[in-house]
Amino acid sequence: MVTLAEIIKTKKSSFDIESPILFTGIYLNKNLTPKQKMLDAEFDGALSSAITLEGFEGKAKKELQIYGNDTVKRVVVIGLGENKDYGTDEARAIASNISRYAQKLEAESFTIDGESFGLKKLPYAQAFTEGLALGTYEFNTYKTKEKDDVKVTSATITGDIDKKSLDKGLIIGQSVGFARDLSNHPANVLTPTYLAKEAKKVADNSPKMEYTVFDVKEFKKMGMGAFLGVAQGAKEPAKMILVEYKGGKKSQKPIALVGKGLTFDSGGISIKPAGKMDEMKFDMCGSATVMGVLKAVAELKPKLNIVFAIGSTENMPDGNAQRPGDIVTAYNGKTIEVLNTDAEGRLVLADVLSYVNAHYEPEAILDFATLTGAVLIALGNIASGVMGNDDTLMKEVKKASQTSGEKVWELPLWKEYCRAIKGKYADIQNLGEPRLAGTIAAGAFLKEFVNDTPWVHLDIAGTAWGPKEPTYHPKVGATGVGVRMVYQFLENRK
Repeated sequence: MVTLAEIIKTKKSSFDIESPILFTGIYLNKNLTPKQKMLDAEFDGALSSAITLEGFEGKAKKELQIYGNDTVKRVVVIGLGENKDYGTDEARAIASNISRYAQKLEAESFTIDGESFGLKKLPYAQAFTEGLALGTYEFNTYKTKEKDDVKVTSATITGDIDKKSLDKGLIIGQSVGFARDLSNHPANVLTPTYLAKEAKKVADNSPKMEYTVFDVKEFKKMGMGAFLGVAQGAKEPAKMILVEYKGGKKSQKPIALVGKGLTFDSGGISIKPAGKMDEMKFDMCGSATVMGVLKAVAELKPKLNIVFAIGSTENMPDGNAQRPGDIVTAYNGKTIEVLNTDAEGRLVLADVLSYVNAHYEPEAILDFATLTGAVLIALGNIASGVMGNDDTLMKEVKKASQTSGEKVWELPLWKEYCRAIKGKYADIQNLGEPRLAGTIAAGAFLKEFVNDTPWVHLDIAGTAWGPKEPTYHPKVGATGVGVRMVYQFLENRK
């Protein structure tokens, strides 16, 4: 969880605030600012003397600590690097390092010289507090300890800084932490039922949200044969989770956010190799992205209408499990030949996408899924693969990606690729050509279930867990990828 719970903004001088640590920033080869010179004078020139003695130049990823006085116990100077290279993502990463530095010193709180880090600019203020929050993230729920460690819970930021931007960054950072928590829970805890209850908790605390859940027992009657096919081998009951957020005008069509929620994926009858199968608890990270955005929306209340939809189940090799070669009928009436039961996420999403498209007539759809191992071969863990049917919507996603620092790379959905999923015995099949363009084939499959609604699919299999850079990512476990980007996308639409 994110332990940072409060951001305090003040116009007081940083050296007038009682604090165990004060952090201030210096660009490469730049002199102290007037406020930093005042701080230096408070310490009888100790700051400038230490900078000279240590040859501190303000290089990125460098820091310098001096001991202060009874009011400010320590001052830590953070190197910001070249001014021209300092952007919002650099601010976010530096802030996460600051939180970790304070945590190592077992400080419950600390002070930030806000203006020295460029926080007078609104995007920098938001990005910085996102980083402060993410730097306090940890997942120790299942570890036993002899005593509780001291946690960072608050930060005070000085200067003429916009408080709303600071608070928004904190909320978004906490929402990413929420998504990470859900993803990191083991599959014997994080079940479809658990996920549904968490969605209900968020929705119940917002008067603008309405919660609905459909149980697996209802899928056959509803005509959700593709989802049912995956779910029928699991003991844990599958759920389709829906939350409607009504923050915009009644006449406004909603934006739909759809997440794959496979709480454990054994591969089914087409069982996966044993190595790293434990990581298949992360196959619900698409739903965690939707849940993280749900939490942020509940608190920040954008003036939009949004539908949050999650298809959640396990994929298990029970005696009743779906077999390779089975043919199922999706919600929109299309028949699907199941060539491999480990290509199950697209089957779940097929019905959820069809249902959302038919019942809500959304203005646009974004879906999120740890869908293919092939995307790691193509892009590694640096960027998420994106595909879609609408250039304007794709540009919006890319713009939000640039602001949030969460990289995406578009893959084509040319008709030649779409022909690869044409079925032999059914309308379509759930695999393309063997070993060829697997990520694109999955995107081409999903495209069959959105009709002409503007839609973008994000394959986050390479970015949802594992990446350790930038430094605001955790050393192990889920990243909460997409939450910051999607909220930025929503904000750009207001």
